[in-house]
Amino acid sequence: MDTHYPDGITTRFSDAWARKAAAPDAGHDGPVEESAPGATEWAVPGQVGVGPWPGGRGVWPAADRYDPDLLEHGDTRNVVSTYRYWRRDAVAADLAARAHPFHVAIENFGHDHNIGTVVRTANAFAAAGVHIVGRRRWNRRGAMVTDRYLDVHHHADTAGLAAFAARHDLAVVAVDNTPGAQRLETAELPRRCVLLFGEEGPGITEQAREVAALTVSIAQFGSTRSINAGVAAGIAMHAWIRRHADLAAAW
Repeated sequence: MDTHYPDGITTRFSDAWARKAAAPDAGHDGPVEESAPGATEWAVPGQVGVGPWPGGRGVWPAADRYDPDLLEHGDTRNVVSTYRYWRRDAVAADLAARAHPFHVAIENFGHDHNIGTVVRTANAFAAAGVHIVGRRRWNRRGAMVTDRYLDVHHHADTAGLAAFAARHDLAVVAVDNTPGAQRLETAELPRRCVLLFGEEGPGITEQAREVAALTVSIAQFGSTRSINAGVAAGIAMHAWIRRHADLAAAW
């Protein structure tokens, strides 16, 4: 779906994000609520948004997906052009309709600071959902509010994630450089799956290994034993995209 803006629409650098601070999440086990406090979109040097819809209220688009406040004041959110001026719930609904049949899960039994990056990447690749396993509290700053447009689930333990996967016919695929893991580069990733990542440092837990139908590792050639969990998640998600996604549907 293409969005066409009228002649005269202006772009501008946003300082609106800078006025929104990231608040820590109080956090406890339970469902992840949409209203839970967390980071918002903040100013990024060079970030360009769009100004108010030219011509005033009389020429505003009539479709329900448009947000009157954004039409009036401009849209400086970190969204693709198609979603400019759209209501948040309309963006979320459209993403849900476009979602791929893979989910992403990350263990959070300590307090992993990579989760925000994983969530943002899951949004970019249109994952059907994100799952936080362990502690409910996570660092939302790196997500740049992309979690607001996704289904974010919480499971107190790995057994809860495994039960979700079973109910939805999803194969659990653990991503870790453990002995016996298949190469991600040559493995056949299931189309319907949950890509499961461990925490930075310890990697996936023994419980995760037990519930995984498949464990894959990313080929490395340098001196470091492992790569950043957020980076690994991006590589694995893109591997799924290369195998299963319809690239004609990409922005």
